[in-house]
Amino acid sequence: MTHPLTKRQALRTLALAGLAAAVAVPLAACTESKPSFQAVDITGADYAKDFSLSDADGKVRTMADFKGKAVVLFFGYAQCPDVCPTTMTEMAQVKQQLGADGDKLQVLFVTVDPTRDTPEVMKAYMGAFDPAFVALIPTPEQLSALAKDFKVYYKKVDGKTPSSYSMDHSAASFVYDPQGRLRLYARYGAGVAPMVSDLKTLLKTS
Repeated sequence: MTHPLTKRQALRTLALAGLAAAVAVPLAACTESKPSFQAVDITGADYAKDFSLSDADGKVRTMADFKGKAVVLFFGYAQCPDVCPTTMTEMAQVKQQLGADGDKLQVLFVTVDPTRDTPEVMKAYMGAFDPAFVALIPTPEQLSALAKDFKVYYKKVDGKTPSSYSMDHSAASFVYDPQGRLRLYARYGAGVAPMVSDLKTLLKTS
């Protein structure tokens, strides 16, 4: 036979139940699933937050110019034999596969070879992949500071003639959400499908 609760026991039971409910709410919020990405999730990273660079038209651009779009930023150079054209070709395919959301993607190409990559050269280079892709041309001083901020590598490799040099450089892409926040580090060679998937997630959750 069970004994009925006293008034004090009943009040204590109700109080404990209320406390449990109050604790459960923030716990549920803390355990909400984070978006899952194919690239390396670097959300909250304290670097590569912004830039101030001239585009091929001489207009100074910053991350704020592209608010409302997912941004993929890549360092390269026009005479790059393989990595750069492969990446830009893939990004053109990514934009196409995003369908209607393709207009919400902005690809930025920062040259690590500002001596040869003049505005005319970069306009033609971007046009070969997608005229909406934006080339950014830093001065040598800006490039040095930017490389430190973005933690990227570049180095001139001498060729047979003074003008036939090549550039070693980092080959990953930095991906920002439509609010301009750095979110992903996409390694070279991952392919089109993973980037499409990650951008769809960013556009949906941002």
